[in-house]
Amino acid sequence: MKHVTIHTDGGCEPNPGPGGWAAVLEMDGYVRELSGGSPATTNNRMEMRAAIEALRSLPERSKVELFTDSQYLRKGVCEWLKGWKARGWKTAAKEPVKNQDLWQQLDQLVAEHTISWRWLKGHAGHKFNERCDVLAGAEIAKLRRSAGRPTLAVVHEPPVPARPAVLQQGSLF
Repeated sequence: MKHVTIHTDGGCEPNPGPGGWAAVLEMDGYVRELSGGSPATTNNRMEMRAAIEALRSLPERSKVELFTDSQYLRKGVCEWLKGWKARGWKTAAKEPVKNQDLWQQLDQLVAEHTISWRWLKGHAGHKFNERCDVLAGAEIAKLRRSAGRPTLAVVHEPPVPARPAVLQQGSLF
């Protein structure tokens, strides 16, 4: 099983408003960046979208260490999701779960991988968290320039030293 480290971030300016999400995936010395945006969304939805798109991009079952600065995302998956499902997508207060559509997508993707969810403090100088923040911000800026049309997921392939044996095997992601 391949081991992949994923860093994610999402945000809106203002919240709610135009939003961007981003993910940086690392595997075997390679780095892959993903990003996208939505013209009318929330911070929480963008945080979730980053994790969804990163996990969706994996071509096979993987062992994943996923870093997020979103307590909503980490606690949602690690603490709340099981109860929401048991209650028919209701909170403990019997209210409908917010962002249910994304939680259901995330639930399906989580079942396909072995994932360790890690929280890290945002804007604390962590290289890949900061990179995600820059990419998500660029998506928000792109939305503002394009009069609010949604942006599609973009894959950025920054130059990374390659190991020849891995290159011969083809695409890592």
